Amino acid sequence: MLSLLGTFLPPCEEAQASLLEDERSHGERVPAVPAEASDPSDAVPDHPATARPSQTRRPTQTTHRIARNAYFCFLLTALGVTAGAHRLWSHRSYKAKLPLRIFLAAANSMAFQNDIFEWSRDHRVHHKYSETDADPHNARRGFFFSHIGWLFVRKHRDVIEKGRKLDVTDLLADPVVRFQRKYYKVTVVLMCFLVPTLVPWYLWGESLWNSYFLASILRYTISLNVTWLVNSAAHMYGNRPYDKHISPRQNPLVTLGAIGEGFHNYHHTFPFDYSASEFGLNFNPTTWFIDFMCWLGLATDRKRATKPMIEARKARTGDGSA
Repeated sequence: MLSLLGTFLPPCEEAQASLLEDERSHGERVPAVPAEASDPSDAVPDHPATARPSQTRRPTQTTHRIARNAYFCFLLTALGVTAGAHRLWSHRSYKAKLPLRIFLAAANSMAFQNDIFEWSRDHRVHHKYSETDADPHNARRGFFFSHIGWLFVRKHRDVIEKGRKLDVTDLLADPVVRFQRKYYKVTVVLMCFLVPTLVPWYLWGESLWNSYFLASILRYTISLNVTWLVNSAAHMYGNRPYDKHISPRQNPLVTLGAIGEGFHNYHHTFPFDYSASEFGLNFNPTTWFIDFMCWLGLATDRKRATKPMIEARKARTGDGSA
């Protein structure tokens, strides 16, 4: 029967039939020859260049995806500090509607640099008592202290005393600020660690290891140090075209890293300016974001120093470097 069937089978199947006949006669187990793939696309490609994307694993694609995700989280983190805690809540340099305030509060929790209320209160103390013992990160105590050392010690009693005297009723009147302060630990765990880790894992199968250490830990570490450079490097290195009598400087490198916060001599001279810079949109992604929110109707009342005001201040107190 098998020999008769073999006349109608292709050569490979005829050979398989012969093997089965030998197996029956000798009682041995012979592994079956797999049938030819019916769909050519199911066959293993001869060369990686001809393979479909789903058939070959390309580590560079995964690396690029997780890197882009980490950078996107970095931008959200930075905006939560620069456009949120700093320019909106600390200085009230513009007004934001509820949806924008909620977004900025969530981004601020991703930054994990104290809640909006504490960050803004301490920053107001920093401006009012800059380079004194009441300044939380007094740059006169050295680069290390102003960069990170101030977080390793208890606050100077002057910081606490002066902070209690500031008017922060506007912060407490904002329900978004109160909500974030009440649930700060929960929102930090969610926004700073869980979301950056789980989104890449869920969307494109990134390993939890890569997601956690790149999009969460590395991103968080870089964002912290970039923010701290505003307190340290931008108070020590650079020129002072607006006021030579104060410590804050114009620092281009800090500007690039902190998405527009390195124009520090200008900012301490005109702290109410929403752009924190004389140059508007130039090298200032935070200003781009605020302007875009205004275009969407989510932000209003941007405050700005006038050109005559800026030029007069340069002539009166600047170092002549402008």
